[in-house]
Amino acid sequence: MRLLPATLWPRFLKRRLPTSLWGRSLLIIVLPVLVMQVAVTWAFFDMHWQTVTARLSDGLAGDIAWAAESYADDPTPQNLDVIAERAQRSMSLSIALQEGEVLPRDRRRGAIGVIDRTLEKALKARIDQPVWFDTTRYPAYVDIRVQQPQGVLRIIAPRERAVATQAHIFVLWLLVATVLLMGVAILFIRNQVRAIERLAEAAEAFGRGEPRERFKPSGAREVRAAAQAFMNMRDRIQRHIDQRTALLASVSHDLRTPLTRLRLELALAPPFKRAEAMRGDMDEMEHMIDEYLAFARGEAGEPAQEISIAGLLTAAGEDARRAGAEVEVSAPEDLTASLRPLAFKRAISNLAGNAAAHGEHVRLSARPLPSGGLEIAIEDDGPGIPDDMHEEAFRPFSRLDDSRNQNHKGVGLGLAIARDVARGHGGDITLERSDMGGLRAVIRLPG
Repeated sequence: MRLLPATLWPRFLKRRLPTSLWGRSLLIIVLPVLVMQVAVTWAFFDMHWQTVTARLSDGLAGDIAWAAESYADDPTPQNLDVIAERAQRSMSLSIALQEGEVLPRDRRRGAIGVIDRTLEKALKARIDQPVWFDTTRYPAYVDIRVQQPQGVLRIIAPRERAVATQAHIFVLWLLVATVLLMGVAILFIRNQVRAIERLAEAAEAFGRGEPRERFKPSGAREVRAAAQAFMNMRDRIQRHIDQRTALLASVSHDLRTPLTRLRLELALAPPFKRAEAMRGDMDEMEHMIDEYLAFARGEAGEPAQEISIAGLLTAAGEDARRAGAEVEVSAPEDLTASLRPLAFKRAISNLAGNAAAHGEHVRLSARPLPSGGLEIAIEDDGPGIPDDMHEEAFRPFSRLDDSRNQNHKGVGLGLAIARDVARGHGGDITLERSDMGGLRAVIRLPG
């Protein structure tokens, strides 16, 4: 396994750290607690548990050495009975002689190897004869055997004489305290993060143009201050939007009045040479007024509805056919999305009309995305737009070069309105080269 260079470690760790505030806050709490618990547990086992276990094992080994030496000095059944009685009474040891037996060759070791190592070290230091022991056969006892000329001297000792058996209680209390403290910390962090999530949801909804009631700021003082500042900002922006819409609606109304009089006077006037040209100019003026008002209003207050994407594209395709283009529509019949109908219809109509104005063939298609979103593409076989001018085409009132000037009739707001609608639904529009040879406008919406 190759190690990463030192310069790549920060980037490696950054990619694997949580990206959310909830995850990072949890990591800030959990990681120090885990490090502290590991350090405390290691210190406990290294400085306390092992020391106590070593002393207990050393004491047990001394008692067994006394018994083995006492029996070796007088290897008679009477002496063995005396040694066994004293060991049982004073040391809680059970001693018996297995005549003619030898020590077992197999040796089983416990899950915690430090117990076996400590006991083996103590027995070898105290007893000169061959010794065998087993700490796994009996849960509450340790089986120790010493080779004697007459056979095997078997000693059964309580487990607490060889190892500190209550250490797990300390670890258990440590874990319980850790779980309780981390539970309190997690609940506190969750409440703080939830307040920030509510603020983010309100900002996202406002960006999509969805009407939301004012929410009560909660969480830490700084979070409440940010939420209050956002609501104040939202109110100011909404007042500005309302004022702008009202102003343009008033201007539109004021302009329509003389325009209607001119149209009436033109209809009552005797036929003359420039009559048709003047009617075309008035139609263009009316269309310009409609575009200005649509751009300013954006249908932001329109509620979202579940609509059929195939029906939406079919209606836009009919408009493009009336403009003289051959139209192909491809979309699943069961594909639906929650959209603001009038606003999204205007966006699709603008893109389809733009494609029909510059190409002879137009293709409208839609498909669901693997992420759960939606993709709608409008393509044509026209001259297209240079790659370095794609973003310029979205600027309001922008007029491109003569190779593709989408402003034959409008004022350069078609793409701007379409992008504003797409972004108001949480998505966006991108332009790219179509395999038909012209422009491909792609609307991608989140799920």
